[in-house]
Order: sequence, then structure tokens, then C-alpha cells
Amino acid sequence: MEFFKYTKTFNFMGKSKLAMLISVVLVLSSYAILATKGLNYGVDFAGGTIVQVKYEGKAPIDTMREKLKSNKIFDGASITEFGSPDEVVIRMKTSTASVTVDIGDVTRETLKGTGKYKIRRVDIVGPKVGSELKEKGLMSLVLSILAILIYVAFRFEWRFAVASIFALVHDVSIAMGAISLVGVDVNLDVLAAILTLLGYSLNDTIIVFDRIREGVGISKNTDLTSIIDESITRTLARTTLTSLTTFFVVFTLFMFGGEIIHAFAFTLLVGIIVGTYSSIFVASPILLWFGFDVKNYHKKLAEKAKREAEKQRMRDQYESGVM
Repeated sequence: MEFFKYTKTFNFMGKSKLAMLISVVLVLSSYAILATKGLNYGVDFAGGTIVQVKYEGKAPIDTMREKLKSNKIFDGASITEFGSPDEVVIRMKTSTASVTVDIGDVTRETLKGTGKYKIRRVDIVGPKVGSELKEKGLMSLVLSILAILIYVAFRFEWRFAVASIFALVHDVSIAMGAISLVGVDVNLDVLAAILTLLGYSLNDTIIVFDRIREGVGISKNTDLTSIIDESITRTLARTTLTSLTTFFVVFTLFMFGGEIIHAFAFTLLVGIIVGTYSSIFVASPILLWFGFDVKNYHKKLAEKAKREAEKQRMRDQYESGVM
């Protein structure tokens, strides 16, 4: 179903230099933010303890801080609101002493007299386990990119594969920069969002590349720039509908999904925007820079068709008994 019809071809590649300049600025800014501010690792990767407490009314954070100071287990603990004023999260570093007792019971005993509340969640991750999770998470990200590189190289050719990887690195870099800038806790949920972003961005890029390859194969025009502009224009309706519907769903999760899913939804929101953008203004222009030759591609297609025709002719002769 096509909701949008276009009577002209948009000059996307004419804006590619400006778009690439913006991309370079965003990527370098992201690296600068990551270098100076770093990532705020959550309990999953850094190790530690999280206790989620919900009060019947507004949480008395100042009173809670005073109460927690009376117990050495909570030395260095931080208390922050968790989505609403009546719910808070206590974060602290895990110690040998703190994991030998029930932290939930200790917290419940320490916060007596601060109002009516209940302990909703207790998460404990040791520093060794957190380090292992971080290493395995990074490994899964690298292996995913390598698998994508191999897949695209076999499906298209090396220029398309490298262009796809550039687009993926572009998307992940900007998403990580946004995560660092906002101060989102990097945990397994964020890693899942990054991997989801890789799949979304690659799918969008492959659809554009499929249409470009189709255009190169059937068009008598040998100007790659014109073919890319026409191919992207033909996919614009699909790209617009897919990106907008996905964006609205993730935006709803971000606004109303609660604090638990906030980091995941934020990462996907950034990823959807940059992923859609990179498929058009990052991946496609790289094909031009790598010097993809339309005439040479037509020649290869003709040779392949000739070989297939020769094989079919020999097969027909064999079946008819003529050698």
C-alpha cells in the first residue's frame, strides 16, 4: 500500500556533503563526550546493590539519608527518585559484608519511622560478575557487527558491506554519545537497545541498497548519483511510514512505560532517528566515494547471464540426447 506518491526525484545526493559534515560533527562530538564524561555504568556492569522503595506518600529523601547514615552498609549510598516522587532507588557499592545478609531486611529495619513503605526490588551484582557481563556484552556487539559485515558482503558486494558498517558505526556512536550526555545508566537493557538498533538500521539500509541494486540492474542510465536519488525516492514512502510508526511506539514507551524501561526506550528513540537518517545520507553517499562503477556492474551481469544461458543450453542438449 502506497500512501505517498512522488512525481519527481528528490536530489538527496546533492545534500550529501552537508549531511556528511553534520554526521562527522555529531560523531566527533559523541566521542568527545564519551572521552570526557564517560559512561554511567549501572549495577549490571559496574556491580553493586539497588534497593527500590515505594512510599504511600511522597518519599522523605532527606530523612532517609539521615537514617541510612546510621548503618555502615549504606556508606556512600545514593538516593534518587525513580519515576515518581513516592518511589526511590537506593544505590550502593557491594561489599563482602553486605552480601552475607538480606539487604532488603536491613533496609526495612534501617528506614523504620520514615513512613509507610514497601521494598519493591533488590538487585545485587558482584563486581566480578559485572565485569564479565560488560566483557560479554562488548563481545556480542563486536560479533554482531562482524556477522552483519559477512552477511551484507555475500548478499551484495564489498562496497555495500563497508558502507553498511560505516552507517552502523555512525548510528551506535551517536547513540552512545547521547547516552553519555544524558547520563543514562548503561546496563543490559541499554545493550539490548543497541543490538536492536543495529538490526533496525541494517534493515533500513538493506532496503535502500536493494532498491539501488535493482535500479543499477534495470536502468539504462550509468550515472550512479541519479540512480541513487531515484532509488531512495522510491523507498521514501516505506521509510517514512516504518520510521514514524516505530518512533511513535517507542515514544509511547518512553513517556508512559515507567522508569524501568526508560533507558531502553531513550536509546531506541535516538537510534530510530539516526538509523533512518544514516540509511539515506551516510550509507548511500559512501557508494559514490568508493567509486561503484555502473558500467562494470552491467558487464558482470551480462557475463553472468551469458554463463547461465550456456549452462541451460548444454542442459537442454543433454536432456534431448544431443551432445
